[in-house]
Amino acid sequence: MRLTPLQSTDWPRATPSVRSLEQSGLDDYSRLTDVALRRRLEPEGGLYIAESPKVIERALRAGHTPRSLLLMEQWLPTVEPLLERFPDVPVYVGSSEQLEQLTGFRMHRGALASMHRPSLRGPAELLADAKTVVVLEDLVDHTNVGAVFRAAAGLGADAVLVTQECADPLYRRSVRVSMGTVFQVPWTRLPAWPDAATLFAQAGFDVAALALDDDAVSLRDYAASRPERTAILLGTEGDGLSRGALSAATTTVTIPMLHGVDSLNVAAASAVALYALTG
Repeated sequence: MRLTPLQSTDWPRATPSVRSLEQSGLDDYSRLTDVALRRRLEPEGGLYIAESPKVIERALRAGHTPRSLLLMEQWLPTVEPLLERFPDVPVYVGSSEQLEQLTGFRMHRGALASMHRPSLRGPAELLADAKTVVVLEDLVDHTNVGAVFRAAAGLGADAVLVTQECADPLYRRSVRVSMGTVFQVPWTRLPAWPDAATLFAQAGFDVAALALDDDAVSLRDYAASRPERTAILLGTEGDGLSRGALSAATTTVTIPMLHGVDSLNVAAASAVALYALTG
């Protein structure tokens, strides 16, 4: 079985012929279903995977640099104009069956790109001009991370800040669920508490922790007189916010619920909170 790199006189690629699915140039695309492996290797290797032509386009328009592309031939006309600035980036073309064998899953969107990770900006820099930010503490589900980014982009958050243990926003599933909005919303990683709390205090932010607490303020009341600068603090899917995060919060806020339901999924909660605070 062979994958053939794109070769044309109109769009030359400095790429050797692909001899097998084990060729080194294709290493970035193998074992994509192994979450633990990708979480460990992608950040340390300075790479991430963008899936689908739309997501790849958003990554490139955001100024990210591709290392290679892997796609089905039908997507060549779509990606060709996007790669005019990268004439030496190899593009590997194969059938749906070949791509599935290599990646371990069926590529319904037919295109992947191995991208170099941009350098993260410092938290203080992101907070300097922001009014509304979302803070994610130790979320483990990449789908939730991607959904929060989509809400942040659609509802007007200025930045997303994530803790060191939070799932990777540039993991393939996070990027896909976000519809590429992880490239639109500025984000970075925070130091541990209480150092992170100091950053918010120095930037003049009220840190609003979404949590169940008898003394919590209703989101409706909080939004009615929201501080000029607000950081919405959301905790992990199972245990919620840590003691360190709750200690860092200046306000505890709750979303009023009915019919015995105590809380929303973290991504849904982020959307409700952002709608209330930015509407």
